[in-house]
Amino acid sequence: MSDIEKVKQLRKSTGAGFKDCNAALKESNGDLDKAAEVLRVKGIAKASKKMSRSAHEGVVVVSGNEKKMSLLEVNCETDFVAKNSDFIEFVKELGELNNDHSSNSSELQKTKMKNNKTVDENLVSMIAKIGEKITIGRSKTLCIENSRNFAYQHSVIKDNVSKLVVIVSLKTNEKSEKIDLFGKQLSMHIAASNPLALNSKEIDEELIKKEASLISEELKNSGKPEEIAKKISLGKINKFKDENSLMSQDWVMEPKMKVQNVLNNLEIEGLKINEFIRLKIGE
Repeated sequence: MSDIEKVKQLRKSTGAGFKDCNAALKESNGDLDKAAEVLRVKGIAKASKKMSRSAHEGVVVVSGNEKKMSLLEVNCETDFVAKNSDFIEFVKELGELNNDHSSNSSELQKTKMKNNKTVDENLVSMIAKIGEKITIGRSKTLCIENSRNFAYQHSVIKDNVSKLVVIVSLKTNEKSEKIDLFGKQLSMHIAASNPLALNSKEIDEELIKKEASLISEELKNSGKPEEIAKKISLGKINKFKDENSLMSQDWVMEPKMKVQNVLNNLEIEGLKINEFIRLKIGE
């Protein structure tokens, strides 16, 4: 086999660049297996250096079905890499594995992929090949008994990979056009309105305290009497809760109605919203 053919074969098997393959073959005296090992060791070294950099771009992949559905965030440094075909294929396979392991990150990292290498090993290889920091970020799985999942993707890059994904779980086993439409529209509503929680009681207390502090500071500079300032502050806090609780938000399809009203008007016994997940790159 000629040197050029060896370089081509090494490039095909490792995904490394021409110069790196050529140098590895020289270092290993033309032995393809040893050259692959050299590239792997160098790749790990390169990957370690890149991990100190920032990775704020990336994609979210959705996988599974209406009974069990998962979201997984995979970050990279640039939007250019987020649209790279090798990166996308890697993410799609990761998404399926993530759903299999119900978003257990430690299990996912040790799992073998189609090429018989672990997720961790493939991650290092992908970093070395692409030349950017790549990290596995947030993940969540919804699998609730006697329920159905619905999903919505925004800014789709390819298939089940996009920049923003919403999953919502509805407590129902019923299959009807009415529920299918509501599930789809509710997912779209969550994508657009970005609620913090299902209802006001579930909003993080720290967020409410922070908002109250900001409102208090704002009113201090207004010159209003203390009693009036307290009433205004209470009204603003209640408004904050209403605007950030899914059930009390204005329905994006018909702003004169609340999400709770739309749910009630369906008149389907036992139907309720269990939980939702909204993942957007950069948030």
